[in-house]
Amino acid sequence: MDLNKIERVYTSYAGFYDRIFGKVFHEGRESVIRNLDVQPDEHILEVGVGTGLALPMYPRHCRIVGIDFSEGMLAKAKEKAEAHSLDHVQLHRMDAAAMEFQDDSFDTVVAAYVVTAVPDYRKVVNEMIRVCRPGGRIIMLNHFSNGNKVIAAVEKVLSPITKHLGWRTDLSLNTVLEGTSLHVARNQKVNPLRLWALVECVNRKNDHGFVNGNGAGHGTAAYPNGNGTKSYSNGNGSSRYSHEPAS
Repeated sequence: MDLNKIERVYTSYAGFYDRIFGKVFHEGRESVIRNLDVQPDEHILEVGVGTGLALPMYPRHCRIVGIDFSEGMLAKAKEKAEAHSLDHVQLHRMDAAAMEFQDDSFDTVVAAYVVTAVPDYRKVVNEMIRVCRPGGRIIMLNHFSNGNKVIAAVEKVLSPITKHLGWRTDLSLNTVLEGTSLHVARNQKVNPLRLWALVECVNRKNDHGFVNGNGAGHGTAAYPNGNGTKSYSNGNGSSRYSHEPAS
């Protein structure tokens, strides 16, 4: 998939995206934000913000930065931000595979329906890891290929067709996470038809107890997050925020 082609495809979708895809994928977006447990002044990056459908759902006590490469989609997102007076939201046109943010800029990174809609998912995932602080969260909402051989075969056949529509169907979660510092804390099926997954990962970069992209780490690490609290990540990948000031 070529980035400029994808930009043209999604810009062409911008005028009707909310009416068609918005309703279909609404529950998934709502599930992501409902389960975020956003802390005061938490700094959140939404990669592939699209037309900004999720922006009004975030609480106003956090800071949101949304990026997208499609001018048409971003224009719709800006309209929503203005219509809802979302003063805590900033929007930028940016390539997710080469972000213009410094390392460790965000507490949480959200990517809804993005990983399978970019030319190089590895670059995008690596960039999300880079800009997310150690111990922060990276949340992907996406369809990932199934372990079922019959379904996987169908997905493989469909993938060349869906690439022309702007996404692929043959990418597995294990492939996406392989070799990364991401540890899965939660993997939940969501609508439509439970074919999409809400995957919450702990960013365990710089954690010397980390073993691999899918598996176990050892010990408990505490990192200061962007709002001065500590985030704790334990060996099973779960995390929580403490309002105790970071030392």
